Amino acid sequence: MSRRFVVAGSIVAILSVLIGARAGSGQGTVAPPPAGSGTGAHGLVWTVPQGWANETPTSSMRRAQYKINGPGGPAECVVFYFGPGQGGDAKANASRWIGQFRKPDGSPAGDAGKTRDIKVGDVSVTMVEVSGTFVGGMGAGTPGQDRPNQMLLGAIVPGADANWFFRAIGPKTTLEPQRANFEKMIRSIKHGT
Repeated sequence: MSRRFVVAGSIVAILSVLIGARAGSGQGTVAPPPAGSGTGAHGLVWTVPQGWANETPTSSMRRAQYKINGPGGPAECVVFYFGPGQGGDAKANASRWIGQFRKPDGSPAGDAGKTRDIKVGDVSVTMVEVSGTFVGGMGAGTPGQDRPNQMLLGAIVPGADANWFFRAIGPKTTLEPQRANFEKMIRSIKHGT
């Protein structure tokens, strides 16, 4: 049975984390988003795939967090929302996500990463997919913790007042069979009320 997840509440916006500033560097500010930001008509709702376990978000930057079990071990899907004017554009974020992976020979994933646009209602959503060795980055580990045979499925969804970022990352053998479920979740997105 599918569950409907409704986004509510406010979130702390940390622009420096999204764009890659090092934690503790003192660069960036912490500020709550404006009232109503990312909630109600400014929020999004979606249907969570069956079998994905809803978890308490481990960071105030996360609007939702799911555990995805599979044959390669657990993967995680996180939904980020940073508030109006924050989070960057789709192209820059897609490039950053792909840049967190390396090919088997150790070279950057670059052209091995795929992006495409799909329509969800009247909204153009950027889908991202890349696999290889995850070499770390913001939100999913630190540089130097190389994890081979990983996969990222991502989507950048324009909301009423800012972009929303959906990112599943984990073992390729776990996420590969979840590709259709991830896209089905993205295609279920609607504006909140």
